Amino acid sequence: MYICMCNAVTDHDIRREAADGVHTFAELQARTGCSDCCGCCEQEARATFDQAVLQVRCQLPFAAA
Repeated sequence: MYICMCNAVTDHDIRREAADGVHTFAELQARTGCSDCCGCCEQEARATFDQAVLQVRCQLPFAAA
């Protein structure tokens, strides 16, 4: 699904960026252009990104003590 129509950024693009190690919304914007034009998509883009980052963090293996 398209999240940012101005720059043709999809939810898949946002999840891929999170999986590739993007940790901040500002970094996502720099890499994809998402939400840096009209701003109408910012709320949905942030929610999608936050969920993707959380999912990536939950998949990381725990270090043995």
